[in-house]
Amino acid sequence: MKLFEYEAKKILANYGVPTPNGGLAENSKEACEIASRLKPPFMVKAQVLVAGRGKAGGILSAVSVSEVEEKAEKLFSSKIKGLPVRKVWIEEKINIKRELYFGVTTDRLHKTYVAVASSVGGMEIEEVAEKAPEKIIKFYINPQRGFHSFHARQIAKKMGYKDGQLTKLERIFLGLYKAGMDYDAELIEMNPLVETMDGEFKAADARIIIDDNALFRHQNFKKRMLEGESELTPQEVEAIKNGLAYVKLNGNIGVIGNGAGLVMATLDTIKYYGGEPADFLDVGGGASSEKIAAALKIVLLDPNVKTLFINILGGITRCDEVARGILKAREKVGVIKPMVIRLVGTNEEEGKQILTKAGIHVLESMEEAAKKAVQLTKQREV
Repeated sequence: MKLFEYEAKKILANYGVPTPNGGLAENSKEACEIASRLKPPFMVKAQVLVAGRGKAGGILSAVSVSEVEEKAEKLFSSKIKGLPVRKVWIEEKINIKRELYFGVTTDRLHKTYVAVASSVGGMEIEEVAEKAPEKIIKFYINPQRGFHSFHARQIAKKMGYKDGQLTKLERIFLGLYKAGMDYDAELIEMNPLVETMDGEFKAADARIIIDDNALFRHQNFKKRMLEGESELTPQEVEAIKNGLAYVKLNGNIGVIGNGAGLVMATLDTIKYYGGEPADFLDVGGGASSEKIAAALKIVLLDPNVKTLFINILGGITRCDEVARGILKAREKVGVIKPMVIRLVGTNEEEGKQILTKAGIHVLESMEEAAKKAVQLTKQREV
């Protein structure tokens, strides 16, 4: 889960990381009130869950309170990379001497966390790695030993700092690391971390992505996400609410299966026969009729879906429960799109009878079912 900049900065500030003075506004009047309590000049920053806001026009400067109001109104009436701006962060503009980068993320290849630093900040770290790899400092963090003061000092020294400034960076790096661990961050970064003209350091921008699997430990953020204030689509929010694994894709054949491996195989088979899957949706083992109905509703929220392909290999999941769920969904949601269903396994015959009686044909072969789904989709496109 991505956090907004203002959320990330508040967290970092609690861990001793210096950030610019600022406040959150939900309208231009609030923006003026906040600016009146700060020292000019100002930065007016759209709070949207995308990277590269500055290049997209989401970060504006202002020299007076009246200009803050003008810039805030402009942002509130705009979209940044397709996302509407509902909140803006007003903060004091920093007198910058140098822009740095520091972050901690996961390295799946080495199965550990890695601290990444650079004396070149303010741009995508991937871009720095490509254009100036010698300016990237990496430190792999032993998960049992953690990240300590002497590690932070080594990194700061490699960045060219010494004495008092080295000590300041040490505290900042440690604070960010501790915040990342406490908040189960997949990524936590300051970009840029700026050195001011008077030799201080401040996180001019901050980003935190929390591991979705750890959200049960961060209920306030989970609640916000489920209320729709996140980068997730309506389908993804519904899937989380119903305990389903869902990923939106770009095709037009809606896919529902039980088990990640089976769903992946289904996607591959659809592609093999010339079709394009619209999603990955795994209802998991032992799915009830209610869960199947919820899965159908989620897939049908996608207007691009032309055909539904339901692929169930019944083990813990009972085929008769799946069949009842399909009928329940058809009645509730009003399914008018063609469905291709493959049912094999526990209570298979009972499930087939339930669906056949309702006029829904059931297939046994995944290949045959995938071919049928692709064929029906192409017919609807003509």
